[in-house]
Amino acid sequence: MIGVTVLGSTGSIGVSTLDVLARHLDRFRAVALTANTDAERMAEQCRAHRPLFAVMVDAAAAARLRALLADMPDRPEVLEGVEGLEQVAAMPEADYVMAAIVGAAGLRPTLAAARVGKRVLLANKESLVVAGALLMQAVADSGAELLPIDSEHNAIFQCLPANFADGLERVGVERILLTASGGPFRDWPLERLAGVTPEQACAHPTWAMGRKISVDSATMMNKGLEVIEACWLFGTDTSRIQVVVHPQSMIHSLVQYTDGSVLAELGNPDMRTPIAHAMAWPERFASGVEPLDLFAVARLDFQAPDFERFPCLALAFQAAEQGGTAPAVLNAANEVAVAAFLDGRIDFPGIAAVVGGTLEAIPNVSVEGVDVAFLLEVDRQARERAELFVRQRVS
Repeated sequence: MIGVTVLGSTGSIGVSTLDVLARHLDRFRAVALTANTDAERMAEQCRAHRPLFAVMVDAAAAARLRALLADMPDRPEVLEGVEGLEQVAAMPEADYVMAAIVGAAGLRPTLAAARVGKRVLLANKESLVVAGALLMQAVADSGAELLPIDSEHNAIFQCLPANFADGLERVGVERILLTASGGPFRDWPLERLAGVTPEQACAHPTWAMGRKISVDSATMMNKGLEVIEACWLFGTDTSRIQVVVHPQSMIHSLVQYTDGSVLAELGNPDMRTPIAHAMAWPERFASGVEPLDLFAVARLDFQAPDFERFPCLALAFQAAEQGGTAPAVLNAANEVAVAAFLDGRIDFPGIAAVVGGTLEAIPNVSVEGVDVAFLLEVDRQARERAELFVRQRVS
């Protein structure tokens, strides 16, 4: 029986993971579930999946969960805080760890899992954006398996040869084509973007996601973070990565080879497909996703991204090319700016303005030889500076 820890079990990826797991109870058991504050949903998941541990990052939520589970005979042990996350990510009973916590908050438990050699199912792209060198070194040192869950990176993984780690050029890869839906505003007149509401930004045309990721998709920052993630996962730089806007979201990404071949992975836009792929790999099993009906799709459209419409994508490419601490600053500033937009404190174009201002204000330094504490300090400083830019735009 394969034990699975789900970091971020109450979010959309976590819920999908538990759905896939429940279809294969002969192979998998949820040994630990974690969440931030949603004690009510966590209590439901604990009763359904009966893990050994449940972790709430928020202490008050942990107390609430203990009360909700008081009548459960075989109730899990309830832990709290980041330390609890790290404990269940590294626990011996967990063979696989689904890293699905949104944002930089997922960095420490993801690193903890990698350092002890788990199969890490990576849905937390920010871990690689903030600490790519540290995470990849931890994987190499421990012999951990790092399998991508983002639909685009999972598609690329499926389209690459097994020995891609030998170097993309050596295995004949010319380019990685990273697809993007373009979000809900890809066809809006530019002058309308200042009036975008949080509800409009969260109404993604094809994917059901959390609010923060939905806004990132609307600004295409999500794709920018995925560019940085792809560089680390596949050992390349931005020169081999091209973003392609594909509104139907049926082709999840493509790999172009030097002989003229282009391999693509297609499927309905449902995260259970990449989750099931990573859980079963190198085998395959059912995910619960309906087969793709090409006749219903009928057409597939592609266009180049508009960097004027999506300045956050341009900023992410800039940070990727600069390297050093720039990606960590980019991510921290974006998290602050998106939260401010969702709270109604800045307008939609203000997200890019806050991120760009923070990147200019925080000096970029090398990350060679640094530890996670250094990167978390960079993250803290970037958040402080980004919050200052938010207040300046409000005043």
